[in-house]
Amino acid sequence: MSILSILDIDIKNKILLIRSDLNVPIDPQGNIISDIRIRLSLPTIKYAISKGAKIIIASHLGRPIEGKYNNIFSLKNISQYLEKILNYKVKLQKDYLNKLNFKKNEIIMLENVRFNIGEKNNNEELSKKYASLCDIFVMDAFATSHRKHSSTYGVIKYANKSCAGLLLINELNNLNKIFKKPNHPIISIVGGSKISTKFNVLNKLAKLSDNIIVGGGIANTFLAINNNIGQSLYEPNALILAKKLKEKYNNIIIPIDCKVGTSFSKNTSVKTKKINNISFNEMIMDIGENTIKIIIDILHKAKTILWNGPVGVFELIKFSEGTKIIANTIADSDAFSIAGGGDTLAAIELFNLFNKISYISTGGGSFLNFVEGKKLPSVSMLKKYQNINSIHFDNLKN
Repeated sequence: MSILSILDIDIKNKILLIRSDLNVPIDPQGNIISDIRIRLSLPTIKYAISKGAKIIIASHLGRPIEGKYNNIFSLKNISQYLEKILNYKVKLQKDYLNKLNFKKNEIIMLENVRFNIGEKNNNEELSKKYASLCDIFVMDAFATSHRKHSSTYGVIKYANKSCAGLLLINELNNLNKIFKKPNHPIISIVGGSKISTKFNVLNKLAKLSDNIIVGGGIANTFLAINNNIGQSLYEPNALILAKKLKEKYNNIIIPIDCKVGTSFSKNTSVKTKKINNISFNEMIMDIGENTIKIIIDILHKAKTILWNGPVGVFELIKFSEGTKIIANTIADSDAFSIAGGGDTLAAIELFNLFNKISYISTGGGSFLNFVEGKKLPSVSMLKKYQNINSIHFDNLKN
């Protein structure tokens, strides 16, 4: 069974509640640091406008305390930004659970759904109130589809009709390309701080991939099995997990050299060292030139690339080279490439590669859950409560 898409139904003059994921990073001055998730949410919203639907947009931002309004987590700046790029009136609504009044040519954006008591616990009454606001619920927040929240999961049960938005459909279609007869060689790149949270993903990708390249704290944990890595970020309690993976698979690419510093500061000195020559006061901050050469050679042969996580502290220019070169190599490759995860998106934007990756996934946890083979609750609910079948894609796993 496939998922009913917004393209399958008549939405003219219907009230749509579109659950987007506009959870973007914002600086202390209220400026949006990265708008990738907003841009990728636009096709569904623009489609609804073009078809004459009445539109309500819902999203969360950050992790506020339920029941307590906090201006830091308000969607005010996002609603203003959305109004600007859509060139369409967007009204932020604080009190909305009982009734909404529409004005012509106006989108209503609901204030942060995580201000509502019961949102994260999938409260039944809250789910019903969301559903009562609309004729059709449109789930388009792939990045939160792994959570059983009222605005992403519970509302589907009580809405008159529910369907998937264009972003969600696109995410599932493209991610399935990795698992449904992908072209080999498949190269996976997995960065991040903790191997314990990505053990199952690494295990799955090691089976699927011709090579799996590890970076960041994950690589450091592998290195710490047989090396002194000084003050580097790693997981002492996960050494057994790392050793188990290393012994089971011979296709995991671990750095042979690295760039080190003595503090997480732009002023720290930089040295390139072999992995068996790191001093007690040093920490690994990036991969070294010899490791980069090995990775480039592997990526040049790739037909499919999956990228989740930077390989160094790319936020500091002195330690950004590894991630930057890998990102540009992926961008220049003819391989089908998928990149996902918050830090990965930040790197793509930093290096101005938004239009050079085959597909950019908005998901972090949902991206990893999909890769691991777990069902995405919101996707399962859409399949369960839809009224008709869609033929937009076949053999959907989740």
